[in-house]
Amino acid sequence: MAKKKIISDQNIISYYMDYVLEHGEQPKSVYIFAKANNFEESKFYEHFGSFEAIEKHILRAFLENTLNILNDSADYQLFDARNKLLSFYFTFFENLTVNRSYVLFALDQYKMRMKGLKVLSELKKGFTHYIDSLGIETLDIREERINKLQRRAMGESAWLQLLLTLKFWMDDTSPSFEKTDILIEKSVNTSFDILNIAPLKSVIDLGKFLFKEKAHMN
Repeated sequence: MAKKKIISDQNIISYYMDYVLEHGEQPKSVYIFAKANNFEESKFYEHFGSFEAIEKHILRAFLENTLNILNDSADYQLFDARNKLLSFYFTFFENLTVNRSYVLFALDQYKMRMKGLKVLSELKKGFTHYIDSLGIETLDIREERINKLQRRAMGESAWLQLLLTLKFWMDDTSPSFEKTDILIEKSVNTSFDILNIAPLKSVIDLGKFLFKEKAHMN
């Protein structure tokens, strides 16, 4: 009896990326995909439930690979939140560029429609968790519900910024995608300048002082 072929999730991912790049489309079925790569269809379902699940996994893997690279850097550990996010962006888009043909296929087929956003769901989950881990300063309001809203709003705005940068990179035809690098630097720095709450905190502190003084005088 022939020995059954051992298939890992990495094997399936590699086969899938090769298939779509060679054929310009998803396999018509899991059966056809498995047969083309000489393994049993049942082996596919031991790792993934659908082709869409593979796509979600691959896009999330680009993020995980980026974070592994950054976390291995001693310099990165010393950066403030602004420079950590800049490092993330540059490293993440370097990873995407290495796999540009696949990324363009994976996202162009949806044209950023709702199903495309669904495929990005695992990437979004990982990215918003990363943004939260940066500990970006927000207004210190002693109301947990408001603090949660602040963190959620920050995560959503950061995600939107990543999506816009991703779309720009997909359309970028400049050498070495230098225009994308310029966009990253300008957009991240602008975001942090907007988020700079020190002046606003000073205004709030002044307001508290004047309120207390007025109450005291009365």
